[in-house]
Amino acid sequence: MKKIVLSLLVVSALMSVSCKKNGANESDSKIPTEAAISSEGAKYVASTTESVINWSGSKPAGKHSGTINLKDGEILVKDNKVVSGKFTINMNTITVTDLKSDDGKEDLEAHLKGTGDKEGQDHFFNIKKYPSGFFAITSIEEKEGKTIVYGNLTLKDVTKSVNFPANISVSDNEVTIDSDTLVLNRTYWNINYASRSLFDNLKDKFINDEIEIQVRVKATK
Repeated sequence: MKKIVLSLLVVSALMSVSCKKNGANESDSKIPTEAAISSEGAKYVASTTESVINWSGSKPAGKHSGTINLKDGEILVKDNKVVSGKFTINMNTITVTDLKSDDGKEDLEAHLKGTGDKEGQDHFFNIKKYPSGFFAITSIEEKEGKTIVYGNLTLKDVTKSVNFPANISVSDNEVTIDSDTLVLNRTYWNINYASRSLFDNLKDKFINDEIEIQVRVKATK
């Protein structure tokens, strides 16, 4: 069956002003400490049923897509603007949406989660060892008519700074964040399985390093 990579998590970035093409910085030298993230503002709690991470990954034989859900999250708002946020990504909820149950859906989900054979546990996300991912919003800026979200994405205990354009709506009772389609290089988070940039003997059996992510978060007081 066709096995493909996704990648998350919750939250991160292409076509941003100060990032590389793949939306993440290889250097972590500018990642702020927890203390540097704003803790002042009105708290909005993220809905785990109405927030979703949409993903897609590809290889020469085709592509697959699916979703991942949040475990929890919160957004802080001050003066009607989002000032920070933090989210836990539930890696156990990795779902493939383009396949049916009788067409390899469960096999691919198990491969991505690493819940199949022991040899494949660390091919992608190894959810037994890394059940959660994390994303923290550290700042938001307006640049050239776009709203740019800056933050840190953690997968498999690896944290990288990312930034991405998004549409943000704030009201008295609700905040929504809809990201542009983001492109991330999965190998920055040690998701290396069948990467052509890391292994030179794959021929046409490689999986593209770049994965596409689109995130929607809805939070309420």
